Amino acid sequence: MIKSMTGYGRSQAMREGLDISFEIKSVNHRYFEFSSRVSRSYQFLEEKLKSYVKSRVARGKIECFLHIAEIDAQAANVSVNKPLVEGYLQALESLEQAYGLRNDISVMQVARLPEVLNVTKAEADEEAVWQAVLPVVQLAVDKFIAMRETEGEKLKEDVLTRGQVILEKVAFVEERSPQTVKEYTERLSERIRQVLEDKTIDEARILTEAAIFADKVAVAEETVRLRSHIAQLGEMLEGSEAVGRKLDFLVQEMNREANTIGSKCQDVQVTKQVLDIKSEIEKIREQIQNIE
Repeated sequence: MIKSMTGYGRSQAMREGLDISFEIKSVNHRYFEFSSRVSRSYQFLEEKLKSYVKSRVARGKIECFLHIAEIDAQAANVSVNKPLVEGYLQALESLEQAYGLRNDISVMQVARLPEVLNVTKAEADEEAVWQAVLPVVQLAVDKFIAMRETEGEKLKEDVLTRGQVILEKVAFVEERSPQTVKEYTERLSERIRQVLEDKTIDEARILTEAAIFADKVAVAEETVRLRSHIAQLGEMLEGSEAVGRKLDFLVQEMNREANTIGSKCQDVQVTKQVLDIKSEIEKIREQIQNIE
């Protein structure tokens, strides 16, 4: 299924003594670009997180936010750096005696001094933590991909609709092109009659000039290729792979054929249709920039 590169997903759960919340969002990008913010004590999960997201997302600028809080208050051990505290107290007593300062030291004041309190936690079992986090991540990514698929379906419908509009314009060009040759032949014949008046007209010469003109304005090859590109466009959009880059190349080819038709046409009505075709191709190009 075609997916948009814009999406969002979030989930939260309490697992294995951990309060886990995960958020993922993305915007358009030519390649896969990943960035994450993970709770400080669990930054070892960043690579696993990136690997998992990359296994499910092909393209886009991805941002992830993983917050983990420990529910078990006993998970941390706080100890006093006694030698350092004694050093601080001796220094403060020296200040008191040397400068006659009032000794108003409190426990909280000492506790706030750098490195007085040491907070240590048991080393986390990285794999166990990841197994607790993974279901939460999976749920958020599922929601994220579902949103991308919904947006992708809308993009697909819009692109296919514009493709049909282009085919209608191409049909007009194909029908009109032979008529422009006939009209050119009639105009050429009329001019020659006006110039030569009663003299004999060289019909062979007129036919030769008309043939040269017809060759210059012939767009059959271009319209056939344009039709083929539209058919390929539909096939790609019905596939399940990430086709954003391929679509980008295909649209470039469509635009090339439209430009060639435009350079050949010498008819106001055909020119108008070609301008409409190029406008629709540009709108398709803008839409596929959002496709994964």
